[in-house]
Formats: sequence, C-alpha cells, structure tokens
Amino acid sequence: MSEDEERRQDAVQEAVQRYAAVQPELRQVADGFVALVTALLDDAGINYVSVTGRAKSVASFAGKAARTVDGAPAYPDPLRDVTDQVGVRVVTYLHGDVTAVADLLADQLSVLDDRDMGQETARQGRFGYASRHLLVAVDPVKGVPAAYDTVRARSASVQIRTILQHAWAEFEHDVRYKGTIPEEHVPDLDRRFTLAAGLLELADREFSAIRDRLQATMGDQHLTIDESDPRISASDLATFLAGRFQDAGWSRTDHYAWISGLLLELGISSLDELAGLLSSIDAPGINARMAYRYPAGAVRRLDDALLAVFGTRYLALHGNLHREQALTTRLEKLRAQ
Repeated sequence: MSEDEERRQDAVQEAVQRYAAVQPELRQVADGFVALVTALLDDAGINYVSVTGRAKSVASFAGKAARTVDGAPAYPDPLRDVTDQVGVRVVTYLHGDVTAVADLLADQLSVLDDRDMGQETARQGRFGYASRHLLVAVDPVKGVPAAYDTVRARSASVQIRTILQHAWAEFEHDVRYKGTIPEEHVPDLDRRFTLAAGLLELADREFSAIRDRLQATMGDQHLTIDESDPRISASDLATFLAGRFQDAGWSRTDHYAWISGLLLELGISSLDELAGLLSSIDAPGINARMAYRYPAGAVRRLDDALLAVFGTRYLALHGNLHREQALTTRLEKLRAQ
C-alpha cells in the first residue's frame, strides 16, 4: 500500500469514528425532519402515502466514505461531502403529487440541491430508477417553530417518489443487495428490470388519467345523504370539494374526516349549507392573498375559506388548538390589504 493510500485509509477511518460519535444525535435530527415534512404536507393538504426517515448507519457511511472514482476519493471530506447522512422519504400516490411535494418544500425550506433521477434516466433514452432527490435545510429567514429545533443548522436528503416507483426501487435494491448476480444472467435481468420500469411508468400515467377524469366529473354527482349522521361524510365532502375546487389536488382520506369535524363545530352539517357559505366568499381573492406556490390540496383550500369567513372564531375551535399559531399567521395574510 502506498503512502497516499495509507493516508486516505486513515482519513476515512477518522471520519467514520467521528460520524459514529454523532450518529445518535442524527437519529433525533431525522425524526425532527420527518415531523417537519409531515406537518408541512398536512398543512398544505397534499395527498401522500407515507413519510419516513433515518440517520445513515455507520456501516453505510463507511462504505460511501471509502468509495473511489478512477482511483480518486469520491468524497474527499466525507463528513461534509456525504449529504444523505439524514434521509427522509416521501411516498405519494401519483407523479403529479411528487411535483407538488417538491414545490411545497421549495417554498417552505431552503433547497440546496434538486435532482430528478427519472428525468436524467429519460434523457438517456432509458427506463429505470425514478425519484426526485432534494437536499433541504431550514430557511434562515422563515425559520421553523421551536418544536423542530433539532433540525436547525442541519440538512436532509429528501427522496420523493410514487408508490409504484418506490416498489420498483425497493425490489431492485433488494435483489441486487442479496449477492452478486451471475454474469450470464445480468443482461436478461437488466432487461426485465427495464421492462418493469417502463410498465410502471405507464401505470403511473394511467392512474393520473383516472384521477383527472374523476376530479372532472365528481362535482356533478348526486349524493345520498345519511340523515342519521350529523356530520358530512368524508367521501361526500371529497366529492363536493372536487367539484368546488377543480384545480386542487386530492387530500388524504383522513383529512376530509378531520375537517368535517371542524365544520360540525361551526354548525355546518350539510353540503347545502357549505355550498351556500362558499358561494359568498371571494375565492380568487383568497388565492391571491395566500399566494400558493404549490398546488394546495382541496382540504387546505376549504380550510383557508373557513378561516377567511370565521376568523378568530375558527381559530378558537377545539379541533384547531394544536395549530393556532400557524392559523394566526395565515389569518394575517388573508386580512392583509
């Protein structure tokens, strides 16, 4: 082993030891970023499947720190250059939701890097790994609430992908991780993975087309109301809002049920009452004041409409106590001239 190789090996070992010392702290940072991203998605009313996170394992960091490209270190300063020490993964249903999540994070956080791996693969004329990778940090001007203090002065690598892209990536990684694939099988397996990726991209497009068709027609449906239940059902509310806010995306199923409870607190227990209320508001004016830089979901659009109409009364609802500060900030924007 040459002197340069020995120095490099010593530097990697030192970096790994230093990383091992801070890795427990990074687990708390990962939990903080998961909580922050989840809160941002919920506040925006964007539909998603899951938000998970992790701190990179010591073994994984060591493997990356030791990586070389053409004999030179891929990460000369591993503690600085390995940027996915804290990782967050957002899984969505549809490709349009991937863009919505990325736009939301760009609006609320500082984006230090943004790579669309699917586009990079497509530019090469291939099908394969598809995921949006953002490197984010707390915006120094906007900051974050005190509950997320663990993420200050830290960054996180955020992977955003559809559930079909996630299935492909996880299976492909699992198969290749199990061991070395016999050389004679590599071309056929690569071809099959490519074929599967193309089929899943087609399925993603079809699911998006189904969603778009439903959204365009849901508002015309005649709804049968359950007179024994004072609440507006989540499914009925989803159908109603799809017609009312046709440019808004779907929200999570549980969010429709949640805001139905807020409507009941306000004494609104029928879609006729809700329709009458919404017909009296200046929806374009609300949109202009909120200045959405991401496609806010249907529940968020209703949330802002209710805030504009009821003001401090809406703030004081029992179901809003956990987000009073955030709603106060939004109310100030709605009342700004």
